[in-house]
Amino acid sequence: MQIKAKITKTDQLGKDNIAKLLFSYSLPAILAMSVASLYNIIDRIFIGQGVGPLAISGLAITFPLMNLSAAFGALVSSGASTMISIRLGEKKTASAMRFLGNAFTINIIIGLVITTLGLIFLNPLLLAFGATQDTLPYAKDFMQIILLGNIFTHLYIGLNNMMRASGYPIKAMVTTLITVVCNLILAPLFIFVFHWGIKGAAWATVLSQIIGTIRVIVHYLNKNNSIYFRKRYLAIKWSILGKIITMGMSSFLVNFCSCIIVIILNKSLIKYGGVFAVGAYGIVNSIVGLIVMLVFGFNLGMQPIAGYNYGAKYYDRVLTTLKYSLFFATCVTTFGFLIGMIFPEQLSRAFTSDKELIRLTAHGMKITILMFPMVGAQIVASNFFQAVGKPKISIFLSLSRQVLCLIPALLILPRYFGINGVWFSLPLADLASSIFAISILIFNIKQMTKMINKQ
Repeated sequence: MQIKAKITKTDQLGKDNIAKLLFSYSLPAILAMSVASLYNIIDRIFIGQGVGPLAISGLAITFPLMNLSAAFGALVSSGASTMISIRLGEKKTASAMRFLGNAFTINIIIGLVITTLGLIFLNPLLLAFGATQDTLPYAKDFMQIILLGNIFTHLYIGLNNMMRASGYPIKAMVTTLITVVCNLILAPLFIFVFHWGIKGAAWATVLSQIIGTIRVIVHYLNKNNSIYFRKRYLAIKWSILGKIITMGMSSFLVNFCSCIIVIILNKSLIKYGGVFAVGAYGIVNSIVGLIVMLVFGFNLGMQPIAGYNYGAKYYDRVLTTLKYSLFFATCVTTFGFLIGMIFPEQLSRAFTSDKELIRLTAHGMKITILMFPMVGAQIVASNFFQAVGKPKISIFLSLSRQVLCLIPALLILPRYFGINGVWFSLPLADLASSIFAISILIFNIKQMTKMINKQ
């Protein structure tokens, strides 16, 4: 029986002006993602200035494990969010609530499994990821605490994304801002006042995400919202699980491949550039990540709009949403390219006072962002096809950069060009994958235009 829920929050997605909707949905997501990304940068500045350059390298060693955990979280979060948007567009509120309930249960199970296995195999995993005798203690201290709070990470991020997808972008933004502010207060307190070192940064992250988890759970206990928790929908249903996995596979593979790539990167950087080269990549990754997160934030706002209108068969609105998204993303990545090229040394000095680390970081940054103006289209394309329920295209575009382009480049170029070969692998992969994405987008825009003309 179809539940008659209040869905006024989602009705606007099929009626209001697209530019207005993108602004109202994306701005909160952009602010939330950029503030969260800024926190990651500030956190690494705290670690670099308060603990030391080796701690930054140790933190970079944990990226593969964190990406692996994020991959499973994204599998559930992204898949469920996409299906919730589509089901609400189809006016199937009960089905949307089933996806919410199943996602909640699956996130708890995944969080517990990752915590258990991660703590048991932490040492061999970190060593496999490129940890050395100097960096292992820092990486281990950080990840032990992060793994203990892993279940809250999955619940907080997953439920918050579903909150946005179900028509509450402002609430989702406020939740993110609350966790970031808590983090910014606790991290310097734990590192500089309590002298807990890198453990302090980890505890600040976990405690902040616990607060965020409590807030989103309270939201879904309110039956006046578009969708909310119902006990009978918490039991896992295999058909629901299958759809979540199908729709979330693209996001899962992006994060999983990122895990593999960072392992290869860390080992190559250590081999051809030393331990500080790993730290340099960690800094570059933080700065580049801020720009990319702005685009991801816009995509989070785009997803419910594209998904709802696709479910409602308003294809002209879907196409307009895509065009605005491409324009915004290209502007953002081009701006990031200019800033990185003009101020590489200044950006590097914010993280460390070590001259060698500054030199390595500035050099790597200028190479890494060479093709950045094209990256925006590639990111939007992958997320767009996921939002409209075309996971196969989304998966291909997601894998084109990592598997088809970046991994081969990382295995070949460093043998001939050393550390520069490692750095140049990144823009080369960006160029090739962007060409793939733009070509597929042009074809699908033509197909969607035909569908519009038939209506």
